[in-house]
Amino acid sequence: MTAGADHLVALDLDKTLIFSRRSLLLPAGAAEPELVEVERLDGAPLSFATARELALLAELHRRAVVVPVTTRTLAQYRRVDLGVRPRYAIAANGGHLLVDGVPDPAWAAGIAAEVAAACAPLPEMLALAERFAAGGWARTVRAADDLFVYLVAHDRPAIPDLTGVTAAARAGGWSVSAQGRKVYLVPTVLTKQRAVDEVVRRAGTVTLLAAGDSVLDIPMLLAADAAVRPAHGELHELGWSAPNVAVTAGAGALAGEQVLAALLDRVRADRPDPTPAAPA
Repeated sequence: MTAGADHLVALDLDKTLIFSRRSLLLPAGAAEPELVEVERLDGAPLSFATARELALLAELHRRAVVVPVTTRTLAQYRRVDLGVRPRYAIAANGGHLLVDGVPDPAWAAGIAAEVAAACAPLPEMLALAERFAAGGWARTVRAADDLFVYLVAHDRPAIPDLTGVTAAARAGGWSVSAQGRKVYLVPTVLTKQRAVDEVVRRAGTVTLLAAGDSVLDIPMLLAADAAVRPAHGELHELGWSAPNVAVTAGAGALAGEQVLAALLDRVRADRPDPTPAAPA
């Protein structure tokens, strides 16, 4: 954590800061930016960021409390290397709060207890997801860190209409959203913003900035003093907007750069760099 930082910047990862090859969305005919591998799986490159993104992120990390906030499981989050070591991180959509890379067991236990008290049991939702997957459109149906459920489609157009499964999940206190080829069933009390609020309390920051691309990011974006969403992804497809949320001009990896540049501009405007300039 940056000493004396008064800005906390909550950053979604997938399709906001990091991208698979298919989600880079590079303009046709344009020169490919310098890409940096940020994640490997089974020995193969999986996710990328541009070199400019990582430089902007490093500068933002120097000036503010940067908090990666992801729906990824702990194991999936730990595969990602952004070149910085944030003091705090949030995984499993708020189910895990990491401090210096170590999950806080008290936080996880408290969240698990609240989910158990307020929402239908995970096995019930897993069974609902397995019924929804009938017909073979999903290649994966999985429980994530014993907190929520997700399905992965063979391809996005194959995902059936979500109306029925959404109604059934809502009756049990769960929400449903689709992000790319994934469909998530998540307890309504399990939100990124609850964990972000806790990090704000611990870090003692004053201004909250945020970025994200999915329905699961909405509470976090709305709670921010200022936020940015990319011109792609679930929220863009829904045409979602809010007075405090700016939208990037570009999409894909270029949007990732624009997200970080906009947030860094806000931090610079609010708090000029305290580091003296080097002598000419």
